[in-house]
Amino acid sequence: MPQTKESKGRSAGPVISVAAILILMGGGLALWRFDPQLFQKTAKTPAPAQPEIILSMHGSNTIGAQLAGALAEAFLKGQGAQAVSTVAGPKADEYRVLGTMPGDPRPKAIEIQAHGSGTAFPDLAAGKCDIGMASRPIKPEEAAALAKLGDMTSPACEHVVGLDGLAIIVNKSNPVSALTTSQVARIFTGEIANWKEVGGAEAPIKVLSRDDKSGTYDTFKALVLGKGKLVESALRLEDSSDLSDRVAGDPNAIGFIGLPYIRSAKAVAISEAGATPLVPNRVTVATEDYLLSRRLFFYIAASPDPLVRRFVEFALGSGGQDIVARIGFVELNVKAGGGSAAANAPPEYMRMIESAQRLSLNFRFRPGSSELDNRALADLDRVAGFLSTPGQNRGGIVLCGFSDSIGNSEANQALSVNRASVVADEFRRRGIVPAEVSGFGASSPVASNKTEDGRQKNRRVEVWLRTM
Repeated sequence: MPQTKESKGRSAGPVISVAAILILMGGGLALWRFDPQLFQKTAKTPAPAQPEIILSMHGSNTIGAQLAGALAEAFLKGQGAQAVSTVAGPKADEYRVLGTMPGDPRPKAIEIQAHGSGTAFPDLAAGKCDIGMASRPIKPEEAAALAKLGDMTSPACEHVVGLDGLAIIVNKSNPVSALTTSQVARIFTGEIANWKEVGGAEAPIKVLSRDDKSGTYDTFKALVLGKGKLVESALRLEDSSDLSDRVAGDPNAIGFIGLPYIRSAKAVAISEAGATPLVPNRVTVATEDYLLSRRLFFYIAASPDPLVRRFVEFALGSGGQDIVARIGFVELNVKAGGGSAAANAPPEYMRMIESAQRLSLNFRFRPGSSELDNRALADLDRVAGFLSTPGQNRGGIVLCGFSDSIGNSEANQALSVNRASVVADEFRRRGIVPAEVSGFGASSPVASNKTEDGRQKNRRVEVWLRTM
């Protein structure tokens, strides 16, 4: 039967479509033959491997801002990491130190979050970090909340990683160069509001302070404010460097800051009743004689991951302590010289230390106890190592004990001798026989005996090294 015009049109369409598809396929095949990378160019590049967090440190901004990162970088390099670098985190005061281990394409990371000492302990309790960084000692309620990890006040959990001086800073043009702790407290509570009241110019005082989460603020509150309340007009800042730079740029400003963050500001000398005014420096902070000296802590579980333990041991060792010094804090490595004799010292004390150099530490004790504190226990081995260096222990060490003034003089004399004897016994166990050991009671205080913190500073054993 003959096809109509309509039927012819319908049957031609499929033929043309099939032909068009064949032509396109042929063209595509032709292109593929001439450009074999055509389809490779459109493929997605594989995403880089996400870093594996091998260790995390949360807490103090004082420690976390620079020191933690510098320790993390050196530690990774010591573990064989290559291409070590630091990258910013999602929030301010958060970052990661990255490195690649040989044969492992996935980068390893040490995470650091520095939002203040107050964040260290909740994050430890929640398992969010391995190391809690704190620029103050742990509080009893915080230690109780972490009891499942061990006794946070024990040598296994609490580690002093360095020392810092809480400096009271002003603008360099400010004529005020010394303040008592009482004056500092009255300034920061607003009771003293004009510089003229403390020997300065006729100008209003502008108070700057760290924020509530800061261990620096906690230390300042404990050592200076006590039960006093920070003046409401105070400018609160999270970052240490920012606070220091603002004080340095304002002739009427005053603030408090850690020793490495003095920067372009001026630190004033601090004194209190019965003690000599001292400025914060490496000598006065190392011996903790400076009234506002403080310790910087790492807190870990009693039985941590081996990598965590290795990191802490690295930080406490001579290499880690060199980094502590480079960043601007006071390291725990033992040094001789630079220290001075106690003020108004008795003649027998002066005889004992004649031709001797003071070592860069004092031995101190747990509150209300003759038991050495955690820093002192670690310092025993540091001093032993220092004395084992050829030529160092020429004339032997001299131990001078002191007490606070609470109680009668005879009891205080006995307490000071007992403290010196405790340290002497520890050295004998390490094969070091002191040349002389004695106590001098409540003489030569380095702080006021009217406060518990001051009395704690006065309960000490000085170490002197005879040079002949």
